[in-house]
Amino acid sequence: MGFPGAGTIAKLIRRVRRKQKVTTETVYLITSLSLAELDARGLLKNKRLYWIIESRLHHPLDISLDEDRSRVRHPNAAMVLADFRRLTVSLALHWVDQCRAVKRRGTVRAFQKRFHHHQTGPQRLSDLIFAKQPTAWACVD
Repeated sequence: MGFPGAGTIAKLIRRVRRKQKVTTETVYLITSLSLAELDARGLLKNKRLYWIIESRLHHPLDISLDEDRSRVRHPNAAMVLADFRRLTVSLALHWVDQCRAVKRRGTVRAFQKRFHHHQTGPQRLSDLIFAKQPTAWACVD
């Protein structure tokens, strides 16, 4: 197959709707599992799990935190900034989950904007960092 460790390659043909137009596209899936270990349903489940990582981590990093435009070149500085960005996304996703629990809409960008307001933002950030029960977690506008 040309991929070290690959056990199965599958071809997935799917219908996709974009801008009111339905098209067919073909994607290939590669896994280290064999056909005996993973059936078609399991392969589709793993494909969907990939998108959970993409939508819950990579999308907020790229869109909300603009990570792709970072021009930091020193390896240690890049690693530290990447860690802080991932920490921010983790905190934001926790806040989003709390919002959903009380039937409110929350996004990573909304979480980020809470700390940009010049009057209340610094206090919210301080509460988030230092308080045992931070008020910054509250899902309010």
